Amino acid sequence: MTSSSDRSPAVDVRSSKTYEIRTYGCQMNVHDSERLSGLLEEAGYVRAPAGSDGDADVVVFNTCAVRENADNKLYGNLGHLAPMKAKRPGMQIAVGGCLAQKDRDTIVKRAPWVDVVFGTHNIGKLPVLLERARVQEEAQVEIAESLEAFPSTLPTRRESAYAAWVSISVGCNNTCTFCIVPALRGKEKDRRPGDILAEVEALVAEGVSEITLLGQNVNAYGSDIGDREAFSKLLRACGKIDGLERVRFTSPHPRDFTDDVIAAMAETPNVMPQLHMPLQSGSDTVLKAMRRSYRQERYLGIIEKVRAAIPHAAITTDIIVGFPGETEEDFEQTLHVVREARFAQAFTFQYSKRPGTPAATMENQIPKQVVQARYERLVALQEEISWEENKKQVGRKLELMVAEGEGRKDGTTHRLSGRAPDNRLVHFTKPEQEVRPGDVVTVEITYAAPHHLLAEGPVLDVRPTRAGDAWEKRNAAEAAKPAGVMLGLPKIGVPEPLPVVTGGCAVD
Repeated sequence: MTSSSDRSPAVDVRSSKTYEIRTYGCQMNVHDSERLSGLLEEAGYVRAPAGSDGDADVVVFNTCAVRENADNKLYGNLGHLAPMKAKRPGMQIAVGGCLAQKDRDTIVKRAPWVDVVFGTHNIGKLPVLLERARVQEEAQVEIAESLEAFPSTLPTRRESAYAAWVSISVGCNNTCTFCIVPALRGKEKDRRPGDILAEVEALVAEGVSEITLLGQNVNAYGSDIGDREAFSKLLRACGKIDGLERVRFTSPHPRDFTDDVIAAMAETPNVMPQLHMPLQSGSDTVLKAMRRSYRQERYLGIIEKVRAAIPHAAITTDIIVGFPGETEEDFEQTLHVVREARFAQAFTFQYSKRPGTPAATMENQIPKQVVQARYERLVALQEEISWEENKKQVGRKLELMVAEGEGRKDGTTHRLSGRAPDNRLVHFTKPEQEVRPGDVVTVEITYAAPHHLLAEGPVLDVRPTRAGDAWEKRNAAEAAKPAGVMLGLPKIGVPEPLPVVTGGCAVD
C-alpha cells in the first residue's frame, strides 16, 4: 500500500541543501538525470557549483551497466566519497540507473555508507527515499520491476535552453547477446503519440527549437501500440509544429528501418539529414552470433536508400571489434562495410564482457592484442574516410545552430561553434553582431578536419531566434539568483545526439 508521502515527491528541506548528479552511459541516462535534477529542485535542493567533486549535501550516481568494469568504477568513486561523508554530517549518497537495477542489495553491502539505491523504473521516488533514509537513519533500497512513470512526465531541469530530449519509448524487445539493457530497462513501452506531441509543443513554447526523439530502438516505436508506421507518422507530425526548427532521433535499429521512415525523413523539412544507425559488425556470421536480426546486404541496402532520398545525409554508426569468435575474415567484412557506407563518423569499441549476457560466456574469446590491432586498423580507416567526407563540405554554405561549450579553443581562436543540419561540428569566425546560443548563422566552409569543419571567412547572415531569447532569459534568471545560493551555471548546448558509451544496442 502506498502512503501519502510516497505519492508526492515534495520534501521539506532547507533551501541551502545542494545536490550533485554524476551521469554515466547513454542518452537515456542523460535524459533521466535531467529528470532527477528536476525532482530534487522541486523538493527544494539547488545544484552544487561546478567542480564541487562530491562537496554537496546529496550526491547521486546515475549508473550504466554496459561495460565490464562499470561496477569497479562505481565502488571506486563511492570509496572516494566515504571519508568526505564521514566528515560531513547529513550528507547523503544515492545510486540509481542500470547498475543499481542489476546489483540491488549488493551495493549497500559493499558500500554501507550509501543511503539510497533505486532502479531504472522508479526514478521519481528519489526525494522520498532520501527523506526516508534521513528519518529512519538506514539505507533505503527500492527497485521497481516495471515502469512506474515515463521519465518525460516527471519534473525536469534541462541542460539546454534551446534543445531538448523527448523520450518516446523505454525498454527494448531485442535479445542481442552482448547487451544487458533489456534485462534492466524491461520490454519496450511506447508513449501515446498525443502525449509526445504535447510535450514537444510545450517545449517549443518555452523557446526550444531542436528536439531529439529518444528510445532504446527509436524506430521500433509503435510495436507496443500496434502501428508499424507510428514512427514515420510521428516524424511527419513534428514537421507541422510551428517554431520547431530541427528534429533528430537516436538510435534506430536496422531491423525496424522501413521505407516509410526514409520517406518521412526526406519529405519533412525540419527532420535533419542525419542518421545514426548501429552496424556492430559487417560479418553475417558475427551478426548472427550477436542475434542482430539483419545482415550486411540489408544494412547496406538501407544506406543506399537513405542516400538516394537524402543525398547530403551524414550517416554515423557504432562498431564492436573483437566479438567472441570473430575471425580475420569476419573483421575484413566490417572493413568492407565501412568502405562502402562511408560513414561521416563511427563510434568504435573493443568488445568487453558484460556480466549477465550470453556473449560473456561464449567460447573463442579474442585475445586482447588481436582486438587492439584490429581496433587500430578500423580507427585508421574511419579517420581517413571521415576526413575525405568532410572535405566534400568545403565551399558549401551551411546554416548553423550556435552552441556553447562545444569548441574548447573558441576563446583563444576568437571563434564560436555550431552544428550544421547534418550535425557536423563547425567552428566559425565570431561576427561583430551579437550571437547567442540557439541563434542561427549562415557560413561558408573553408577547411575540413576529420572531426570538425572551419568557416574562416565572415559570417554571411545572423538570424536571432526565439531559442536565443530563451537562452538569454535563462542566463539572466540564473544571474539574478540571491547571493549565497550557489547554483553553478548549467552546461548550455545541444544535447549530444550520439552515444557517449555504446555497447551495441541503440543507445546503450
